[in-house]
Amino acid sequence: MPDPGGTAAAKVLRPPSGLFRDALQRLLRNRGAIAGAAVLLVLVVLALSADAVVPYDPTKIIAGDRLRSPELAHPFGTDAFGRDVLIRIIHGSRISLQLGIISVAIGAGLGVTIGLVSGYYSGWTDRIIMRGIDVMLAFPGILLALVIVAILGPDLNNAMIAVGLAAMPHYTRVVRGSVLAARELQYVEAARIVGCRDRAVMFRHILPNVLAPVIVLATLGVASAIIAGAALSFLGLGAKPPTPEWGAMLSEGRAYLRAAPWITTFPGAAIMVTVLAINLLGDGLRDALDPRMRR
Repeated sequence: MPDPGGTAAAKVLRPPSGLFRDALQRLLRNRGAIAGAAVLLVLVVLALSADAVVPYDPTKIIAGDRLRSPELAHPFGTDAFGRDVLIRIIHGSRISLQLGIISVAIGAGLGVTIGLVSGYYSGWTDRIIMRGIDVMLAFPGILLALVIVAILGPDLNNAMIAVGLAAMPHYTRVVRGSVLAARELQYVEAARIVGCRDRAVMFRHILPNVLAPVIVLATLGVASAIIAGAALSFLGLGAKPPTPEWGAMLSEGRAYLRAAPWITTFPGAAIMVTVLAINLLGDGLRDALDPRMRR
């Protein structure tokens, strides 16, 4: 006859669910995060399959279709050169998402590395690094990006570098604070005792345990990078015409705000929807990865 207490014993002996599983469960219960992830997934699929979804040249000029209002043939209307606004928005999603992701990769990669070194070694190394970071933080992010683009030259690739470097100080400060707390924990002391080198201790033991806030910051940073990249393109310092980048499309349509407002309305709406979706997902990740939310 089966032991009536076996089931209870199994439940007691069963190990608790891990942080990742708990975080995933909390994330799946967040409707806003799921909605943001769904919208973002659609945008990514459109960006990756733009050539198959709309196999048309987004830069082709059709003089006979210029400034046509939204209709069945052109749901989002056409611009001053007869180019379909919807086609340009779909192709532009690839550029804007690429700008956001690459910028965040640059900022997070440099910021995490510098933050690890600053927090782990402390002392004069930390003081020198953080004073430089304080100087960078003294400038608004978009102003710092403008200065960097002015030095490197107006170009889409340079805009990605500028936005990434402007965001780097935020990653550095977040990682440094986490490392200062983590380096005193027992698993770090154990790694030092067994002879691990500083590089191994930082990247193999400390880094995986301080990644949660970086993931949240990077997710929210993509939205900020898209806005900053669009602002640079709007000012003529990012993507150049006829590249179908959302910020550049806004800049091209500002001369026709009264005659053809759809030229700026729909690219602006695309930026708004993308940024809102990323922010919803980022807020959900922040709540899901917060250890205080664990039961």
